[in-house]
Amino acid sequence: MAFFRAGMLGFGGGPAVIPIMQRDVVDRYGWLTDEEYGDTIALSNTMPGPIATKLAGYIGYRVAGLRGCLIALTASIIPTVVLMILLLGILQNYKDVPWVANMSSAVVPVVAVMLGVLTWNFVRQSEKALGWSRAILLILVSVVLLEVLGIHPAFLIAGLILLVLVPFIKRTVKKT
Repeated sequence: MAFFRAGMLGFGGGPAVIPIMQRDVVDRYGWLTDEEYGDTIALSNTMPGPIATKLAGYIGYRVAGLRGCLIALTASIIPTVVLMILLLGILQNYKDVPWVANMSSAVVPVVAVMLGVLTWNFVRQSEKALGWSRAILLILVSVVLLEVLGIHPAFLIAGLILLVLVPFIKRTVKKT
């Protein structure tokens, strides 16, 4: 139901699905912690394809193996396909009606607020894990790398993973 609900209510694509899925996966069912969910999003963003299906597939697999993966993917995809066909047909027929045009325009700020809330939750998690100074420094460096220098997010995430794993690997190698 968590993935079906996200597929049904996630109008606007991945940015709208992420907070809806987080509410179910973390808060309602407790399948992942906030930190695990954030890590899953970060890793999912490095892979090609829609974020909702990647999240559903991984979380479904983690909860119930291959069967869970298939059920989560199906529940995530079917509502999107059906609603897309129905709603796009309706919107296309009535796109010039003022209230339909206004409704479509109103979705953008709602998604922006949902993303803002999700971002603030990630900032608070970063503060807990790293402290304010490190978290703010990491956020600022990330903004510069992504927005000013135009580095692809996958490279930033891969670099951060290496930054974390290299000291761990060095410690493990020294022990053996």
